[in-house]
Amino acid sequence: MTVKPDQRVFRGETVTLTCDIQREEDSQWIYRWIKYGDTDYTYTTTADYSFTADVSLSGKYTCSVEISGSHTDFSDAVTLTVSDLPTSTVTVTPDRRVFTGETVNLKCVIKPYYSYWRYEWYKDSVKLQTSDRYTVNRDTVTIRGVTESDQGQYRCKGHIDGRPNSSTSSSAVSLSVKDLKPKPELTSDPAGAALTGNTVTLTCRMDLSTGYWDFYWYKHTLNPETEKKKTHSYSLKIDSVSDGGQYWCRAGRGKPVYYTQYSDALWVNVTESPKAVVTVRPDERVFRGETVTLRCDIKWGGDTELTEYRWEIEGTNQYKNTVSRTSTQELIISSVDLFHSGKYTCTGQIHTQSSQRSDAVTLTVSAEAQASVRVSPQPWLTEGESVTLICEVSGSSTGWTFSWFRDHDHLSDSSRGAGGSYTLSPAALQHTGVYTCRAERGRPAYYTHNSSSHTLWITGVSASVSLVINPSRSQHFSSDSLSLSCEDQSNSAGWTVRRYTDKDTQTCAKQTGSRCVMDSLSTSDTGVYWCESESGEKHRPRNITVHGESGL
Repeated sequence: MTVKPDQRVFRGETVTLTCDIQREEDSQWIYRWIKYGDTDYTYTTTADYSFTADVSLSGKYTCSVEISGSHTDFSDAVTLTVSDLPTSTVTVTPDRRVFTGETVNLKCVIKPYYSYWRYEWYKDSVKLQTSDRYTVNRDTVTIRGVTESDQGQYRCKGHIDGRPNSSTSSSAVSLSVKDLKPKPELTSDPAGAALTGNTVTLTCRMDLSTGYWDFYWYKHTLNPETEKKKTHSYSLKIDSVSDGGQYWCRAGRGKPVYYTQYSDALWVNVTESPKAVVTVRPDERVFRGETVTLRCDIKWGGDTELTEYRWEIEGTNQYKNTVSRTSTQELIISSVDLFHSGKYTCTGQIHTQSSQRSDAVTLTVSAEAQASVRVSPQPWLTEGESVTLICEVSGSSTGWTFSWFRDHDHLSDSSRGAGGSYTLSPAALQHTGVYTCRAERGRPAYYTHNSSSHTLWITGVSASVSLVINPSRSQHFSSDSLSLSCEDQSNSAGWTVRRYTDKDTQTCAKQTGSRCVMDSLSTSDTGVYWCESESGEKHRPRNITVHGESGL
């Protein structure tokens, strides 16, 4: 069995199946036709069976011949495929809206594709032929140097020769041609002055209705172009002031390339970006628990207001490589801890423009602050001489104010904020005592621990009193007894034994006249002991140290 015009046909075509038994014609033969899946036969008295193709008639067909009650075997099956008529569309490159002088390509796309299609092209119902400006090449029409006269409705049609019902016609496509050459608009973001170290985005704007374009960029001069880009944006990295100047753009498309006009020149004014400076209060060396304020200062000039500050910390633990953004220029760390130690830098930003990064400030956080006392020139002096006590904080010298204490009592006349110095000039007998100091700084105030004690001895010019220790030895032990007495060559009355320990200042507990008796010593009795007159004069201080059990 054979099939015409083809085993693949379109809906509406006439299909003829022929059953050939390769013998002389016998008018008595009857032909049987069957489609796989059907139960009924179709009979003809001729070798041809014709019908109008429909999608539902797709399938496998076979035939046999009957004569005088007997029939031949069935022929091999033939597969018939019936499809809907193909669809045709016209595509236009570069766009349906073009400008005079461009080259336009129209392409006829028929689906499904068959290699034996014959294409016909029409403009406003007039069939196109190849000419000086039109090239018709099967499925493509090329119009070179398009003019306004080329505006119109274009469509295509496909044929298979000898098969009239196989033709298909596309919908019409409208081609619009403008005579005015387009001109893009060039803008920058940010507008105005640009700062070195930042990026400026140039945008070459075209009317969106004109289709797709490539963009060409020009710096300082119109020849040659700096770069060709597929997008209308160009990121300009401002490395130096020399990157400032005039910039242009234009658009282009097609082969050969059709170019728009150049945009108007855009001036990019570049100035040197200011450098941020970090300051820290109260100091770069601080102690755990203090409040630290880091401030980012930038001299932008004019009335410029920053929109954002950016802090970067190169530290340890959870603060390693941390980035913090804030709308204020101060970074405040309340109750600073050891892990806040690190290098701090900042930058400022106005919209998309950033300053230069500041130099790093190293913040060092120590566990605790300790004040200490030193005396100049020496702690032993005679009344009338001068002495200066100096309070210092180890490892830090910035922003401290100081308070002084004598025998645990605060000295109201001690100088605060004067470098920690407390001067006695002239020194008097009542200035004898045990001195400590304490430093503070910041708001809220942070206090150091009190310094270790420092004893200052002022001896009268003609003092006759002596502190007598019995037993007289350099070491005393717990549970020992000890007697101290104030002895004056002229008069022992009126003197009292006083002492200063790490807890307080007090009179001897068992005082009899000018004599103090301690029956059983303890280590808490360690301290400074002296003789004090009724008028408050202090004489002959002595250090007494009580150790634990001697083991004897």
